[in-house]
Amino acid sequence: MIIKSIEFYGSVVNPKGYPADHLPQIILAGRSNVGKSSFINAMLNNHKVARVAKTPGKTRLLNFFKINQKFYFVDVPGYGYANVSKSQMDQFQDMIETYLVKSQDLALAILLVDMRHNPTADDIQMYTYLKNRGLPVLVVMTKSDKLSGNGKANQKQLISKTMGLIGTDKLIPFSSVTKAEAPIVWSHIETFLPTIKESTE
Repeated sequence: MIIKSIEFYGSVVNPKGYPADHLPQIILAGRSNVGKSSFINAMLNNHKVARVAKTPGKTRLLNFFKINQKFYFVDVPGYGYANVSKSQMDQFQDMIETYLVKSQDLALAILLVDMRHNPTADDIQMYTYLKNRGLPVLVVMTKSDKLSGNGKANQKQLISKTMGLIGTDKLIPFSSVTKAEAPIVWSHIETFLPTIKESTE
């Protein structure tokens, strides 16, 4: 994927703010400390796109990034360890569920899990919920550079078994430090959204 343009569409609370251009949207979900912002910046090869906070849980709204004028990354609030109140976490959950139900342009989900650890109950619940919405899901295992070769292989097998991936859903290790797996992730995305593929010429 050649990134030609990145436009921050805006931070959205409800369906009235969703983009009206009907371009495909890719939701990015994961635990609040999984490295979602770092993943976005690495994939887009721009460290200033998504804010990388020292404190997890800084994403509070639905953040839409328009890529190459062809599709959107949609960064949603993280779940799990964010330092917010229960009432605010409930608001996040309602906002995400509303988006999943109301968006007519959601084409793919990328679920990020920390490769160093076993998937949490929240990770499994999110995967199940995304599948119940009928979405193809790409599970990206972040922070893969923290593990050795054998460690990566063992964790991939364990995470795959724990998550119980369905159908054509894939599991890909990823390092926001090396970015080595970015082409693999883009290739997988393009199999579901061939219209977003950019010419290399």
